[in-house]
Amino acid sequence: MTFIETVIQRNSEFANHGHSADLKIIPSTKTIIIGCLDPRVDPLDVLGLKPGEAAIYRNIGGRINPALVEAMILLPIVTRAAGQEMGSGWNLVVLHHTECGITGCYKHAPDLLATHLGVSRSELDTMEITDPRKAVAMDVVAYRRQKDIPGGFMISGLVYDVSSGKIEVIVAPTQLRGNE
Repeated sequence: MTFIETVIQRNSEFANHGHSADLKIIPSTKTIIIGCLDPRVDPLDVLGLKPGEAAIYRNIGGRINPALVEAMILLPIVTRAAGQEMGSGWNLVVLHHTECGITGCYKHAPDLLATHLGVSRSELDTMEITDPRKAVAMDVVAYRRQKDIPGGFMISGLVYDVSSGKIEVIVAPTQLRGNE
């Protein structure tokens, strides 16, 4: 059976026994999780989330970059269209992990990685690519500086250890900014 045939079969099972038409466009916990594409670090699994609890955005390394900032600026429009406001009462969780493949990009394609992160090649060396704990703290600071992202969020920074399966709180939940 091909991969597509397998997922079609799994989807049929999901549609018959797991689908809920009651899920809303607004996550039930008002939480957005920013994480890495690495399949070992699926936030639904590692954080024990249920469908509809969080909106999840994944990219290389789970790092803040221009595309992510753009998405975060657009999200309030989506929530407003759904009849809610984004900001106060919402959570923004930045989830990095150990043994991340972004370190390979740093070693083998630094110019491409710099472009992905929206920094110059010389700035890339300051991005803490090889240390997920420092990187997640750095990204939380970067989110705080993005005045176009709505304030009011509680923001936190976590690191998932792929060896132990445990998460570590690096940046405890604090308010991103006021609701300016």
